Amino acid sequence: MERKRIVVKIGSSSLTNAKGEIDKVRLMDHVQAIAELKKCGHEVLLVSSGAVAAGFKQLGYPSRPVTVKGKQAAAAVGQSLLIQTYHALFSIYDITPAQILLTRTDFSKKERYKNAYATFEELLERDMLPIINENDTVSVSELTFGDNDMLSALVSGLVHADQLIILTDINGLYDANPNKNPQAKRIDRLTAVTDEMLGFADGAGSKVGTGGMESKLLAARAALNAGVKVFIGTGYGAQKLIEIMNGQGDGTYVEHEALAVLTNNKQWIALTEISGKIFVDNGAEQALLENGKSLLPAGVYRVEGDFAQGDVVEVYSESRLLGRGEVLYSSLALAHAMGKRTDELTNYPIEVIHRDKWLKGQTH
Repeated sequence: MERKRIVVKIGSSSLTNAKGEIDKVRLMDHVQAIAELKKCGHEVLLVSSGAVAAGFKQLGYPSRPVTVKGKQAAAAVGQSLLIQTYHALFSIYDITPAQILLTRTDFSKKERYKNAYATFEELLERDMLPIINENDTVSVSELTFGDNDMLSALVSGLVHADQLIILTDINGLYDANPNKNPQAKRIDRLTAVTDEMLGFADGAGSKVGTGGMESKLLAARAALNAGVKVFIGTGYGAQKLIEIMNGQGDGTYVEHEALAVLTNNKQWIALTEISGKIFVDNGAEQALLENGKSLLPAGVYRVEGDFAQGDVVEVYSESRLLGRGEVLYSSLALAHAMGKRTDELTNYPIEVIHRDKWLKGQTH
């Protein structure tokens, strides 16, 4: 098998027992499967949930806490328990884990994004196993990655992964909620994640984790936009990840042949949060989508949001989202320059978004 770079995401429900404690038998199953992938020569990164689920019992909570402070306290206790267990189990296979805790800021700020990429590259070059989780203990809002589903998509884009494998307790996407409808049929393969598909998800998920099937599909959409193939499903035994890579997994594959190959800067543009919106006329729409041109101030007729030069914004026509790009204007400067021809501009950049910093149709 050709050497691949693979991100494996394991949810809380696949790591813990009914009491919310780390289940070493289930965990060992995952460890063996990852060891098999690495033995085949693949580069592997693990996005692991389970810190909150592993820690809340230690704090005396009868069940998973619902408050932010409770989740953060449980994560503070549980993260060390989780990584200690991983170290002990992976040492059996002479694999050295490297713990990395990330927040949204690591993806939205370009310098931090580049630094994270460089760190991952160094670890993989030295045959380490990065184990990634959200830095829950210092998050200033709700756990924003959705049980690490979106985090796994962002990481897979950041490192230019070939495959994202999201392991969960449900074997893929169904055309109805299988917990409510016994006639529900599994969808084995998708080439895109549509709003209709998101409707199929309908809240299916476990009591232990925070992310249901909808969050996994949103993550799959983001990964696909970044050029990464995705699998969502379940599996058992040391060969389960090999089987998934061979197209024999018990779940849903989300992939298509015309996947984009993006530079690091365009990866960042695809994955970061937007800071505003720009609305353009028909001429600018044609220039961007059909002629491969940069966006000029003359084609802009409305600006929304408060953004700075170097931020990422979405670009809309009158009827639809066209794409996103790194803007060379602040919102204030663009409000003054919009609608003006190039020869009318004084002390302003010629382009609003250069074509090298533009991505068509990137949605999350």
